[in-house]
Amino acid sequence: MRARAIALLFLILAACIVAPVLAANEDRYGYIKVEDVMVQLDNGTAVIHVNYTVDESTRFIFFLFGKQDLKNKLLKILNYDDARMRSINLSRAEFVVDDAALSYGDGIYWYPSHDFNVAIPTLTVKTPQTTKNFTMAKQFPAGLGYFAEADHSISGAGKKSTPVQR
Repeated sequence: MRARAIALLFLILAACIVAPVLAANEDRYGYIKVEDVMVQLDNGTAVIHVNYTVDESTRFIFFLFGKQDLKNKLLKILNYDDARMRSINLSRAEFVVDDAALSYGDGIYWYPSHDFNVAIPTLTVKTPQTTKNFTMAKQFPAGLGYFAEADHSISGAGKKSTPVQR
């Protein structure tokens, strides 16, 4: 009788663990549900803002053990191996990816197509010239060419000239 009770307990636990996975949405990864992602391209660097919600039952665990698992899951969702975390909390995170775009010199860049590991409900990719929006995107398709923002501080634009005294 005791063995049956233990077996029944394991079946109930397995059902509790497997049921959420089977019912998972495309925009969900574990306990994280992605709301939106914005990729801001500046020169060859991408700053990625992610808004999401986490299951209420996991919030207490973050307070006890930290947010390392949350960071790892977000990196898995974004699918960038070399992303650095800039900030993270229970509803949003910001990552930086150096060399996310290929440089062709003279301020010309190409941000290649990119696959995500979940469907992003609202994906926004911003360059200095344009903004592209996608809905339920699992991929940023076809890539995007753009020009770097002009740096006026180097050329001296807007500086007052001082007369030279003799």
